[in-house]
Amino acid sequence: MTLLEMSKDYQAAAVPLRNRLRELRQALRETDDPEEIWHLKRRIAELTPMLTQMNELAELTAHYYERGYYRSEKYTL
Repeated sequence: MTLLEMSKDYQAAAVPLRNRLRELRQALRETDDPEEIWHLKRRIAELTPMLTQMNELAELTAHYYERGYYRSEKYTL
């Protein structure tokens, strides 16, 4: 598997996360129950870093071998 293929897999894996976050944010806007609000905010806080990392890795693997592409220090040795 090439890095470009991995990039497409990361992009595909990010779609359900993005959709779920959208659903959770919509539910948060529609509820008034404090306990439900707490649970929704907690779940959003757990999923947001996952989506961020998926997006970062998709970008990194898509452009890894391009000249001049700035690679994040986060994913280098």
